Amino acid sequence: MSAPDLRRLWVRLAQAAGLVAFGLLALFDFAASTADDSGIGTLLLLLVPMGLAVATVPLWLPVHRLGSRRLPLAALALATASLAVTAGVVLLSGGGGILLARTWGLGESAGLIGVVFVVARWGAPRLAPWAAVAAGLAVAAMPLRVGTESLLVIFGLLQVLAAAGAAGVGLYLRIVAAGRERAIALVRAEQRAEFARDLHDFIAHHVTGIVVQAQGARFVAEQDPQRVIVALEQIERAGAETMASMRRMVGILRNPDAPPDAPLAPLAGVTELEPLLTGFNGAANAPARLHVDGDLNGLPVEVSTSAYRVVMEGLTNTRQHAPDARSVDVAVRRTPDWLLVRVADDGASPRTAPARGHGFGLIGLTERVRALGGTITAGPGVAGGWVLDAAFPLHAAVAR
Repeated sequence: MSAPDLRRLWVRLAQAAGLVAFGLLALFDFAASTADDSGIGTLLLLLVPMGLAVATVPLWLPVHRLGSRRLPLAALALATASLAVTAGVVLLSGGGGILLARTWGLGESAGLIGVVFVVARWGAPRLAPWAAVAAGLAVAAMPLRVGTESLLVIFGLLQVLAAAGAAGVGLYLRIVAAGRERAIALVRAEQRAEFARDLHDFIAHHVTGIVVQAQGARFVAEQDPQRVIVALEQIERAGAETMASMRRMVGILRNPDAPPDAPLAPLAGVTELEPLLTGFNGAANAPARLHVDGDLNGLPVEVSTSAYRVVMEGLTNTRQHAPDARSVDVAVRRTPDWLLVRVADDGASPRTAPARGHGFGLIGLTERVRALGGTITAGPGVAGGWVLDAAFPLHAAVAR
């Protein structure tokens, strides 16, 4: 199961658990109200607190959009209504309480605590603190509906602590999610910088070849015109390939906020996989074997460099997460339309998709592969170990 699927599963389980707990508390409130002999108390405890409790469900149950303004505004309205009910009960009872039941509305208390959590997690930053404070005050004052004894005041303080804990958990999850998004944005920016370096090296290589061919054609024009035609065809082909790759990469890099001063680096492709595996075998216990099917020469530069990075990421993951692996197989296959890359190890230690996804290397690599129209998957193999698969379309890469 992938990391996003596992997160969605945990969210669904948390929602189900919240609904069950909320339902039990609502049933307790109902039982307490029906045990009350006071007609007014029964009516108020049934209609008002339970109505407010039900009104909290649309706020804490769904997964909201981050920075939502409607969420804290709805929470403010609900907290104000709850405070108004509490104030009305206290005033009507003269401070002694008129609900002679065993509860003040535990379902409403739990619902408002859940509202505090979701407001702290997803609410708009400017409105969320006010909404959380208002909901916390409503939860703190709720026991006063029954009376003003010291025990009820203590219950109010305990509910405030629960609301504060919910706000703290929500804020912590919000900070963690924001940090992850910043890290992912940084990885994507690094991938753009790598594309920029590849674009520079690729264009420099081809433009240099074009200049050399043009100079040679000028010298042989009088002696052998046929060679000039061949040189012109090579110049045309190199220029068209350069322009096609430049259009694709510039389209990927089109970001006005990207830094223009990316450092230069050597360009490595699938034809340099042998030295990469040699270096891996010198530092790892598991020998890596390379299997090549098809001619790897003449691949589009962005496909070749991206395939090289897929293999590099697979070997890095094996070294970091599978120290017990005994072998690693790297397979590169070229078909008329696709370049297929697979890195598979036979590590026996138990691993799941989330465990292998703590770093952001695979996220950045996925960004790079998808930008070329390819696909990439990573997960446990059928016979154990770990498998990283990538497929790059060649017909789209060479289209001009």
